[in-house]
Amino acid sequence: MRKLFKGKTILFLVMSLMLLLAACSSSGTGGETSEPKDSSGDSKSGDKLVIGFSQVGAESEWRTANTKSMQEAIKAAGHELKFSDAQQKQENQIKAIRSFIAQKVDAIVFSPVVETGFETVLKEAKDAGIPVFLSDRAVDIEDDSLWVTFLGSDFVEEGRKAAKWLVEETADVEGDINIVELQGTVGSAPAIDRKEGFEEIIADHPNMKIVKSQTGDFTRAKGKEVMEAFLKSDGENIDVLYAHNDDMAIGAIQAIEEYGLKPAEDITIIGVDAVKGAFEAMAAGKMNVTVECNPMFGPQMVDLIEAYLAGEEIPKRVAVEESMYTMDQAEELLPTREY
Repeated sequence: MRKLFKGKTILFLVMSLMLLLAACSSSGTGGETSEPKDSSGDSKSGDKLVIGFSQVGAESEWRTANTKSMQEAIKAAGHELKFSDAQQKQENQIKAIRSFIAQKVDAIVFSPVVETGFETVLKEAKDAGIPVFLSDRAVDIEDDSLWVTFLGSDFVEEGRKAAKWLVEETADVEGDINIVELQGTVGSAPAIDRKEGFEEIIADHPNMKIVKSQTGDFTRAKGKEVMEAFLKSDGENIDVLYAHNDDMAIGAIQAIEEYGLKPAEDITIIGVDAVKGAFEAMAAGKMNVTVECNPMFGPQMVDLIEAYLAGEEIPKRVAVEESMYTMDQAEELLPTREY
C-alpha cells in the first residue's frame, strides 16, 4: 500500500510540474500583453499623453472656435491638456513653452503670435526631447528640425482667392478700383501671407490699387477704429475693403454705416475666416464674400501627435481643406455654421 501511494504521489508531482511548465511557456512574457513600440522602444500605443497647448489669444470668433476644437479633441482622446492663452503677446507664449518643458509634457502645440523670435525656446524643447507641433500659424526659422509639422491653412492661397473673386466681380468696371486693407497682427503669418497672396493677383490688374493699408490686430474694435480713419481721410473714394479676417470686417461695417454709406453696396466688403458673424452680415446684405479658414482641426492635430509618437513619419506641412462663401449663399448656410 505504501509503495502504491508513493508511486501515485510521484506521478501527481510530475504531471503538476509538466502543466506548470506548459503554462509558463504559453504566456511567453509572464502574462503581459505586447504593445507596439515607437522608435525609442517605449510603448506609445494607447498611452495617456500630456500635451501643452499655447494659443495666440481670444481675439476673434475664429480663434475661440479653434481653441475649443483643440481642447475638446485632446480631452476626447483621453489625454491630459495643459493650456495657456498668450493674450497676443510673444513673451507670454515663450514663457508658456518653457513651463511646458519644465513640466516634461509629451508634446507641445502652439500657434505662434508672430513668425520670428522662437529659435531659442524651440531649441530648448528639442534638447529636452519634446516634439513641437505648429497649429494654424508657421514660424520663420532656419532650423526646421525644431518643429515636427505645421497643420493649418494656406494663407497665401486665401489671399489669392479673395483677389480672384474681386477680379471676376469687377471685370466690367471701368476706371480705377481703390482698395483699403485691414491687415492682421504685424509680423504674424496670416497677415504676411494674406497680403502677399492678394497683391500677387491684383499685380496683373493695374486699375486695382491698395490706397491705404493698416493693421487692425484681427479685432473688431481695432478694425472699426482704423476704418473710421480711412473714411475720414478719403471716404468717398474707397471702393473695396479687404480685411484679413471677418472680425475686422464686421467692425469696419459699423464704421461704414455710421459714416452714412451702405456696406456691400457703396463699398465692397471682403473678409477671411467664414465665421458665423460674417454669414450673419452677408445674410443682412452688409458683406459680400468671406474666404474660409477652417478652425475645427483639433482632432486632426491629435491624430498627428499620436502618429508621430508611435514612430510614424508625417508630412512637414498638412493643409486644411477650405472653401469660399458669397452673400447669396449666406442665408441658407447660416444655420449650419459651427463657429
